[in-house]
This record gives sequence, structure tokens and C-alpha cells, in this order.
Amino acid sequence: MAINLPSQRGRGRRAPMADINVTPLVDVMLVLLIIFMVTAPLLTAGVPVELPDSKAKPLDQDQQPVEVALDRDGNIYVDKLAVTEAVLPDALAQVAAKQQNGKPPQIFLRADRHLDYGKVMHVMGELNHAGLNRVALVTVGDDGK
Repeated sequence: MAINLPSQRGRGRRAPMADINVTPLVDVMLVLLIIFMVTAPLLTAGVPVELPDSKAKPLDQDQQPVEVALDRDGNIYVDKLAVTEAVLPDALAQVAAKQQNGKPPQIFLRADRHLDYGKVMHVMGELNHAGLNRVALVTVGDDGK
């Protein structure tokens, strides 16, 4: 049996500690976590944009697209024919029936920039419900002005 006796050389000195103190690391990481949790929602909301202007190039089309338009007063037009909100699902079902090559027709959605966003989303929801998923939002070209 051996007994661990203190040696005469190290008398008065402490042995070096081999453990790492992680408490400051944990404190810093928790503060960073709180900062990111507070600032992350602020980065995704409140960006003012004006959607109707775009520098996008025109799309190449293999068939004539169907135009759905909403004027400033909220009136809906399908291929320049005025339709009411009650008749819109039936008109879109007729458009969806005109499939070529097994694909639904391309829809160009034109909406006035001053129109309520909810009205545009309602029409887009009706387009989706009718199976018309190839929707392009038409904007005014910028031409560098």
C-alpha cells in the first residue's frame, strides 16, 4: 500500500490546474444568443419596396399567355373581358381547360400599383385554386431612368 505524501520541493506552491473554466464561454454564448433572438425578427420585416418596377428581361413564350388584369378600382379582367368576383372561378376554370401539351396556360397578372395587396392575393389564390400555377407578375421596365 502506498501513501501519497506531499514532496518537499513543492511546499508552498499550488499544483497547476488542468481544468478549463467554461463559465465565461457559456456567458458570452448566451448573450450572443439573446442578441440574435432579438434582432432576427427585425431583419425580415419592414423593408419598404415598390414592386411594379423591374429590370427583368421578358420571358420567351411558346404560346399566347392569358392576361388577368386588376385596375385601380379593383375591377377584374380576364383577357380584356370584365368579370365579377362571383364569376371569376368559372372564368378561370374555362381558361384552365385550354391546356396545351399537358401544361396549363401561362398567366400574366397585371395589377395597379395602388391596389390593395389583399385584392391581388385573392385573385392569385383563385388562380391557384383553378390549377393555374404558371403566373407571371407584369411590371414596368426601368430602362435605366
